[in-house]
Amino acid sequence: MNFAIWPALFVVDVEGNGANPPDLVEVAALPVRDGGPDTSTAGAWLIRPPRPVTPRAAGIHGLTNGLLAQSPTWREIADQVHGLLGTAWICAHNAHTDYRVLKAHLPNWEPAGVLDTLRLAKATYKDLSGYSLDALIKHTAPDLTAAPAQRHRATYDAYATAQLLIAMASHYDTWDQLLAAAVPPGLPGAPEPEEDPALW
Repeated sequence: MNFAIWPALFVVDVEGNGANPPDLVEVAALPVRDGGPDTSTAGAWLIRPPRPVTPRAAGIHGLTNGLLAQSPTWREIADQVHGLLGTAWICAHNAHTDYRVLKAHLPNWEPAGVLDTLRLAKATYKDLSGYSLDALIKHTAPDLTAAPAQRHRATYDAYATAQLLIAMASHYDTWDQLLAAAVPPGLPGAPEPEEDPALW
């Protein structure tokens, strides 16, 4: 895989307050450049949600109402997030969720395409018993010593997902092959189905 020809791409991860639909409490956007995560130009935001963080959500990611009390609201940082992502590709683990939540918060934003490391892992590692982020970290053993924060925080999970994407991309020769395996149908960037020449 020639990483030099990859388009602009951010690995994203979001954490919510446990409401349905969720309010965002953390967003991370980590560029992948030259076959590696570029933490020097990454974006990470803590957000004070309009509704309280539920105890269950706080128990997972550790972001409590007290910790977020002095953070900006989504309205205050939405333009920063949109400005960083622009029209680049995004990648996430179980990307439907992150894309749907980001799109709900940024209705005028549209990425060039969406890669899903969950879908990619099922195509790349066909015999695993599970495809959760933890299972894939255990299987691929990426170097996470430079990952910020801890598991279930957006910054850590984005870094881990970026390392998984890079590891799995090495199994594919071209960007188009990667897209065919990694872009879920119905999301931006999905390859167009080939038309049957007999239908005219």
